Amino acid sequence: MAPFRARVLSIDSLADAEQELNRIGADPGGTARMAPKMLTRCVHLSDLQCRQANILKQEMLALGGDAAVARGTVACSIDSTDVILIGTDRQLHQLCRKLSPQPFGLPALAGELTELLKHFTVKPLIWRTSQRDLQLNHPLIMGILNITPDSFSDGSCYLDPKLALDRAMQMIDEGADIIDIGGESTRPGATAVNVEEEIQRVLPIVKELSGKIACPVSVDTRKSQVADAVISAGAEIINDISGLTFDPLLAPLIAESQVGVVLMHSRGTPATMQQDTCYETLIDEICDCLRNLRDNAIIQGISSDCIALDPGIGFAKTVAGNLEILRRLREFTSLGQPLLIGSSRKSFIGTTLGRSTGDRLYGTAATVAASVANGASIIRVHDVLAMRDIADMTHAIATPASKG
Repeated sequence: MAPFRARVLSIDSLADAEQELNRIGADPGGTARMAPKMLTRCVHLSDLQCRQANILKQEMLALGGDAAVARGTVACSIDSTDVILIGTDRQLHQLCRKLSPQPFGLPALAGELTELLKHFTVKPLIWRTSQRDLQLNHPLIMGILNITPDSFSDGSCYLDPKLALDRAMQMIDEGADIIDIGGESTRPGATAVNVEEEIQRVLPIVKELSGKIACPVSVDTRKSQVADAVISAGAEIINDISGLTFDPLLAPLIAESQVGVVLMHSRGTPATMQQDTCYETLIDEICDCLRNLRDNAIIQGISSDCIALDPGIGFAKTVAGNLEILRRLREFTSLGQPLLIGSSRKSFIGTTLGRSTGDRLYGTAATVAASVANGASIIRVHDVLAMRDIADMTHAIATPASKG
């Protein structure tokens, strides 16, 4: 039996609730009754058999919660239905216990739901690299260092190795936890760089920094040859915009070297991605993709503790799509991996505010605050000093003080 696809919904208003109910085809007469109940905890389940859905609804009603299903589910006149479980955390955990003796694969669903609820309420504690465990009890700031002539924001600024090294040291002084070095622009419309050129750009900087700075060095690449060179020189993290789908040799290399890895959602290539921005259900599709990328990485020998996930702000997304990701970011925490967000200075901020690339500091600050408040553990930015303060202050507001 194929694994169930489940995620926790972020429902902040009646409008959000009604949208989700309409999306699964719930009866309009029941929408007004169920929508207010959804301002508790909601879990969306995809493609269940009607007999499974009917048991779930019956059990949730008995617990004082509810379950929304598509019209025709009760009579089994449709092939399958999505289900939205609606209840408190306690009711949902009680449901999991009640499903253990049930037929039709529901005990397996109970196990997945238990894990889902655990991940949603307890963030990962560490992100493991080849040389250390990065603690996630505060937001990590990943400082961007592009050694490229054509990056959208700082292209050609740090082609001189001395300037690049000075900038890396400046970001560390400003509070960066990780330095992320890129030798190939991945902005929309960017053309690919050959392996030799990319290595020539990034390897000297990695060699110079590794072992001489207290924080780990990350390299933004999708190529195994580049990764092999920089890992040998001391890089601890590979940040792959393709999620290990571009180069089949990269996953085995990462598994063997035990470096940390960022798996990002995108479509196509940087040159083509903005031609493919239509989604039937944006968050559901991104969540499914990230789950598959993670599972494939684990199958190939990469430790779950080494994996962070990135929903790919600006990669095959519209302005509205980017904003929706930030608004509903907490839904991705149910995947159980640290979340990385890279929204810094991106075009959706410029479009929303009418600002040029160099005038997006405050817009970026808003996206960083929203990301941290909604569960992001790693923030990838250009402006380290400002965003360090933004991230730390947001975390302080969002995190209840311990009693003592």
